[in-house]
Amino acid sequence: MPPQENVRCRSLRSLKLRCWPWSRIVLSSSDSAHLLALILTNFSCPRSSRSSKTFKPKKNIPEGSHQYELLKHAEATLGSGNLRQAVMLPEGEDLNEWIAVNTVDFFNQINMLYGTITEFCTEASCPVMSAGPRYEYHWADGTNIKKPIKCSAPKYIDYLMTWVQDQLDDETLFPSKIGVPFPKNFMSVAKTILKRLFRVYAHIYHQHFDSVMQLQEEAHLNTSFKHFIFFVQEFNLIDRRELAPLQELIEKLGSKDR
Repeated sequence: MPPQENVRCRSLRSLKLRCWPWSRIVLSSSDSAHLLALILTNFSCPRSSRSSKTFKPKKNIPEGSHQYELLKHAEATLGSGNLRQAVMLPEGEDLNEWIAVNTVDFFNQINMLYGTITEFCTEASCPVMSAGPRYEYHWADGTNIKKPIKCSAPKYIDYLMTWVQDQLDDETLFPSKIGVPFPKNFMSVAKTILKRLFRVYAHIYHQHFDSVMQLQEEAHLNTSFKHFIFFVQEFNLIDRRELAPLQELIEKLGSKDR
């Protein structure tokens, strides 16, 4: 069972809502090129003592393993320029293994994307973990923190990325050796990981998109998020209600792809 956690949707009546300018988000015509650059290249951003707490080490898939070959297949498919096709389960492959490989990849992508804006995401600028004025997230992992707690965005994301890293490093949950089966609760754990990783995207878009644009990283962010959304939609991995903070953007991404 996933740990209990709070997602508070604040009343529209009690808030003066900011109308998020999604029209400012320009989608690149070369999505695959941006995404491949993001997957294949580590960002060369300096780490401060604070950002090193939230920008976690990259999770590597062992070279020579079947999962490594799947990742290479994914990279090659992304080169075709069709993200909808790129997320589809390759013929003859195991669904759990495909989801595991992509979950690791999304962790690495989000890890790097958030690492570029940590200097703007501080206790002072983001005293709560939110995605716009309507959505606030409280952290619980069911083990170390059982009762959901209210905390700042950098603290929440530190908890989140540490928790995800622990799940990915657990060989009983994410086996990397050929012949080792995935546990019965794998899909539930993967869905929880992806649901929580979505919240980092949501926080970046709502609270830090101006900074992303100043850094000229919007093409990487937009294409990474588009890839993420197409993947979770393909396998129905995140409940539609959880996607509400970015629903308008998600619809725009889908319409651009038609």
